[in-house]
Amino acid sequence: MSSDRHFVIVGGGLAAAKLAEALRDNDFDGTVTLIGAEDRLPYERPPLSKDHLSGKQALSEFTVDPATWYRDHHIEVRLGTTVTGLDTSAKTVTLPDGSTVNYDKLALATGSTPRSLPIPGSDAPNVYTLRYIEDSDSLIELFESARRIAIIGAGWIGLEVAAVARAAGVEVTVLEQGDLPLLAVLGPEMAQVFADLHRSHGVDFRFGAQVAEITTRDGIGGTVADGIRLQDGSTIEADAVLVAVGARPNIELAAEAGMAVDGGVLVDEHLATSDPDIVAVGDIAAQQHPLLGRRIRVEHWANALNQPAVAAATMLGKPATYDRLPYFFTDQYDLGMEYTGYTAPGEYARVVVRGDLTAREFVAFWLDADNRVLAGMNVNVWDVTDRIKELILAGEPVDPDRLADTTTPL
Repeated sequence: MSSDRHFVIVGGGLAAAKLAEALRDNDFDGTVTLIGAEDRLPYERPPLSKDHLSGKQALSEFTVDPATWYRDHHIEVRLGTTVTGLDTSAKTVTLPDGSTVNYDKLALATGSTPRSLPIPGSDAPNVYTLRYIEDSDSLIELFESARRIAIIGAGWIGLEVAAVARAAGVEVTVLEQGDLPLLAVLGPEMAQVFADLHRSHGVDFRFGAQVAEITTRDGIGGTVADGIRLQDGSTIEADAVLVAVGARPNIELAAEAGMAVDGGVLVDEHLATSDPDIVAVGDIAAQQHPLLGRRIRVEHWANALNQPAVAAATMLGKPATYDRLPYFFTDQYDLGMEYTGYTAPGEYARVVVRGDLTAREFVAFWLDADNRVLAGMNVNVWDVTDRIKELILAGEPVDPDRLADTTTPL
């Protein structure tokens, strides 16, 4: 390995920081440059809608590495810098001032951007999204003054923010196009659990909601949002609005450079892209998964945490395969949950519940038509993730009745 090689990481989140760590852990002694769009050192994002939002965790506690780590490991960090171009032939990235940075190997960890709604009123100053630490801090301030908020979207971000807002005494209305929260992710059986959970804490759900506009009024300093009007003419009053309708992967850089993309940057089991000198990790990586036998793109913390070790090995020409099953978690009110595995909407045949569904202490299993376990979700039941993984990876049919029987060991 030549020490004059230059590896560049484009991105400033958890995946970028872990890639820098992994390169040094693999004894790469060349130059490493990390180029991040935010003005802050890489930090983890789950606390933004969980422990930081609820006042339990400060930014310093979920910043991945302190400045001294980058200094001690000779990582050049360029913050507040958005890469504007990528030339795969010249092997350079272009910076906003027109200058270029050469690379021998490149890692793309550009993350996602919250989706916006192309409707009137969406640009009002009290219409929020949640992706960055500043967004979380703004919501913390909002919860101290607002009496009622409206949340458009009943996905993970929308529900986690709703839970923190209710704990702060703020009235919450959640508007969702679908019939239940998290319907596309969990299916109707488990989506109902989260609908019941939030309703029991006073959240007002409006399902089948088609938002026509965010209504506004003249306020101090300009126009501010004061509610939502639906397509059917009904209105919801609110002191502020959170738009939580998902995120789009930041794949423009790769697409404009002519790399293979399809709703994400296409990568193989080694996280290599269509360009042999470029890897992609995190939210943007649409990976051909060796165990699932399909291409998946998962916008969750676990990928940003674990993929970089494989990507770093690939950059260094070492054999490595990313074969971890998808994993994510959530905390809402007194409900803690972990989900392992993968099943797309309509692909499973049944859900088997093991435990007490009413008390929200159970494990749910998604089974295919042959009674093979595709995914499992443990709710307020802990230390079972490894058992769930084993059942999925075994690929063998299970007896649904025994699976549901808590006296039968997993």
